[in-house]
Amino acid sequence: MSCSYTYPNGLTVQKAFWTKYQGKSSEPPDLLDDPEYNGRVQYLGDERHDCTLRFRNVREKDQSKYYFRFITDRPGGKYQGAGGVDLSVTDLQVEVPERVIEGGDVTLTCKTTCSLTVRTTFTWYRNGRRLSSRTDQLHLQPVSREDAGRYHCAVLGQNLRSPEVPLNVRYGPKSVSVSISPSGEIVEGRSVTLTCSSDANPPVQNYTWFKGTSVVAEGETYTMKKISSVDSGEYRCRSSNEHGEKLSAALTLNVLFELCGRINSTYGAEDKVQYGNVLHRRDQIVPMTQEAGVEYACVRFSRADPAHRSAALESPSVIYSSVN
Repeated sequence: MSCSYTYPNGLTVQKAFWTKYQGKSSEPPDLLDDPEYNGRVQYLGDERHDCTLRFRNVREKDQSKYYFRFITDRPGGKYQGAGGVDLSVTDLQVEVPERVIEGGDVTLTCKTTCSLTVRTTFTWYRNGRRLSSRTDQLHLQPVSREDAGRYHCAVLGQNLRSPEVPLNVRYGPKSVSVSISPSGEIVEGRSVTLTCSSDANPPVQNYTWFKGTSVVAEGETYTMKKISSVDSGEYRCRSSNEHGEKLSAALTLNVLFELCGRINSTYGAEDKVQYGNVLHRRDQIVPMTQEAGVEYACVRFSRADPAHRSAALESPSVIYSSVN
C-alpha cells in the first residue's frame, strides 16, 4: 500500500509503524509484531515522509482497516492517520469441471467472493503463458488434449491473481504403433518381441494382438519364441481405454529359413568356370570341420506363397537354381 505523511517542522520522527487498532487509550501494537503477519508484511517506508507497506501472500482474513502511526521526540507528539486505510481482499479462484473429455465444450470461470468494479478486465494464463480471453470465463470449444495444463486468472491492472489449478483432459488412444525387437532380418528359431505403443489418458487398459484378422495374444508385448516361417504375416495391435479404442497400422513380419551345408565344387568345360551345389538335408545338421579345401555356405530363404511361386515358374526370364 503506497503511503506518504507530513509533520510540523522541528520535529524528529523516532518510530513509524502500521497497526490494526486505534491508539486512543493505550499504545497499539506494531503490525510487524503480530504473529498473524509474521514474514508476510514489510515496512518499506522511512521516518521522514514515506509510509509504504507491502503485503505478501494476502489472505481473505487480511481484509481490515489499517492505521499508520508515528511517534516524534516531542512530549505527546504521537500522530495517527485519521480514518485509516481499508484493505479489501479479492479472493480469485479458477473453477474447473471435475471431468473433462476431449471433444466436449469446457468453460473455466474466474470467481471471487468480493465485489469488483463494473468494468473489470480479466487475464488468463496456461502454464504461465497469457491467453487471449479478457472476461471472467475461458471457453475451450472443443477441448483437446493440447489444452491440458495449469491455469490461473488475474485482474488486469491490479495485483490480484488466483492460484494455479490443473486441467486434466481425458482421451482415447492416439498414435498407436507396433515395433519389433530385434530389428533386421528375422530367421527361424529365434525369439521375436512385438511391442504396442500409444498415447492415452487414462493409460491404455487393454491391448489385443491380431495376425491378419485372428486374435493371437493379449498384453502390451507379444513374444514369439523359436519363431518359424509359418509365423510370417501382418500383425496389428488394438489399444483401448474407457474413452475408446484404436487399431495400429500393419507390421509385416517375414520369417526367413536358413540352409547351411558343405559345397562340392566342380569345373566345367571352360577354364576358370566353377560350379557348386550345397549338400544339405533339412532334418540333418551338416557338421563343419577344419578339413582343408572344404567350404561351407548358408543360404536364407523366404517362403513364397503359392501364387508367387506359380507366377515365377511361368516367367521365362527367371533363372532357377537347386539346393540339395
